[in-house]
This record gives sequence, C-alpha cells and structure tokens, in this order.
Amino acid sequence: MRPARVGANARSLHRHFHLLPAVDKYAVIGNPVAHSRSPQIHQAFARATGQTLSYERLLAPRDGFLATVEAFARSGGKGLNVTVPFKLEAFALAGTHSPRAKLSGAVNTLKRDGDGWFGDNTDGPGVVRDFTHNLGVALAARDILVLGAGGASRGIMSSLLAEHPRSLTVSNRTFAKAEAIAELFAPHGPIAAVPPDALAGRSFDIVINATSAGLADNTPPPWPASIVASGAFAYDMIYADTPTAFLVWAKAHGAERTADGLGMLLEQAAESFFIWRGVRPDTASAFPLLRPPGPG
Repeated sequence: MRPARVGANARSLHRHFHLLPAVDKYAVIGNPVAHSRSPQIHQAFARATGQTLSYERLLAPRDGFLATVEAFARSGGKGLNVTVPFKLEAFALAGTHSPRAKLSGAVNTLKRDGDGWFGDNTDGPGVVRDFTHNLGVALAARDILVLGAGGASRGIMSSLLAEHPRSLTVSNRTFAKAEAIAELFAPHGPIAAVPPDALAGRSFDIVINATSAGLADNTPPPWPASIVASGAFAYDMIYADTPTAFLVWAKAHGAERTADGLGMLLEQAAESFFIWRGVRPDTASAFPLLRPPGPG
C-alpha cells in the first residue's frame, strides 16, 4: 500500500504545481541595456506593492527588435520598457497608442493587449512629476528652454505644455528638427523654435538638456552662457553618479540649482508600472537603492 500512497501524493503535487499561476513577465529592451537600472526599480516597486512578477533585461540586436519582442511575447511576456534605440520601432509595432504617445511619435512602454501591443510614452509624466513632486520646482508661468530635438525632447513636450509655462523654447543644432517640434506642438501651448546662435542675450528660468551633450566631458555646449538666468534651474535628462558636464557648465554660468534625470527615471518607471499593474508605487523608497546617500 505504501508505494500506491506515494504515487498518489506525487500526482497531487504535480496537479498543485500545474495549477499555480504563471508569474507575469516584464523586461526592459534596448541596445545597449546592461547598464539599465530598470530591473532594480521594478523589483523594488513589486515588493512595495505586493505584486508578483519577474523583470529582466533584453538585449536586442540593432536589426532584431521585432523578433526579440515576438519571442518575448511567445514566452508569456506582458510588458516592456523600451530604451534607445528602439522607441520609434516600438511606436510602429504598437497597434494602439495613448494620446501622448501619438503626439510624440515614440513609445517607451508596451503592454500586451490581446494578440498585440498597446504603446504609451511615460517620459513626459516622469519629468513633470520629478520637477513638481520630488524637486519642488513649479513649471507654470516659467520660461523653459529645452535643448535638443530628438526623441527625448518630443517625449516631454506635451506634458511640459500641460503645466502652462509662460513660454517653451526648443533649440537644436539642426534647426529644422526644432522647427518641426514647435510646429507639431503649437496647438498645445506657447512653443517656439530658436537656433542656438539666436539665443545670445536670452535667459530662461528652467533649462532642460535633452541631448547627449551631458555625456561628453570636455565638450562645451553650443548654446551661449546667457541662456542660464541668474538663479535658474538646470536639469539634465541623463543620470549619472557624478554631475554631468552640462550641469557643471550650467552651475558655472549662474544656475542656482541643478538635477539629473534619476528622479525622472524613477517616475517614468512608476507610470509604466501603473499602466501594467493598475497600482502606482511610491518612488521615495527606491531613490536610496539607486543613489545611496553620501556620508554626513
């Protein structure tokens, strides 16, 4: 009788584990992607909100975004954070889009929607919440300058304009790109495009670097120092363990306060988490995981 009882127990255990729900799978996809802190962030959010999920990094070949996403979906993937250089491809892949994703033409968040994908862009809400909630910097009735006219810039414009700034100016080395952004977002608020050399003598309350210039040490920005008003706030969408070259430059030319994009990274991730799970995590507890406080 003992062997029969053991066999019955084994069958019962098999049925038990077979019926356990599969863990929902999420990932960040990019190239490169090894540096991404998204797994730390989303695992912290899951612990804080009592959600059960897995989160990994997906390195996609430059010409293999679609194939990598399809393989992830077949494995049961529920959602993706999308980083460089795939945000435009993610937009093309998504069958449905949020209004802000449609406006920006780029997607950084994908959610499985039946047999397809829903695309959203959480960069704008992320940067606005970082300014207003984490940094205590109001955007309303301020003169804001955004440097750069690539995907990072396009992704934040509608959210910045929704805060009702006094003016929003976009400047870029290739002026045609800045003009295109200003034309696209003109129905949504006071936005203008200005070439870098035409900024001489003008100053702004808030200067946001949406270019890769923050990574280029010893490379002076192409914009005149006058853009940084005395007491201005300078913000770099890039995040780093030490002040970026842009923030060092801005501080040297009159910026009273500076911040990098770590808070934006957390806030846009929280928005993605909410889209996927319907629960909005508190980001405050995640900051020390990414940038532990220094001594003293």
